[in-house]
Amino acid sequence: MSTTSLKLPDDLKARAADLAKAQHLSPHAYMVEAIRRATEQDALHQQFVEDSIEARQHARDSGQGYAANQVHDYILNKARGGKASRPKPQSWRK
Repeated sequence: MSTTSLKLPDDLKARAADLAKAQHLSPHAYMVEAIRRATEQDALHQQFVEDSIEARQHARDSGQGYAANQVHDYILNKARGGKASRPKPQSWRK
C-alpha cells in the first residue's frame, strides 16, 4: 500500500475528524472510505455517460426508439411487481 499526503483546509479536516469520531473510525479510515466511495461513484457515472453516448449513437444509426409513455408504464408495472411486456421499438424517422 502506498502513502499519500493530503493538505486539507482546517475546517474540512475538523469536520472529517468529527464525523469519523461519530462513526467510531479514525480520521484516516474515514478519509480512505470517503475516497473509495467517491471513486466508485465517479466510475459508475463515467460508465453511465459512456453507455448513454453509445445508446444515442445506436438510436441515430438504427432510427429506432421507444415511446416514453410505454416505457413509463413498463417501469411502473415492474416496480409494483406486476407483469409487464417490454415496449417494442418504433421507427422515429419519417
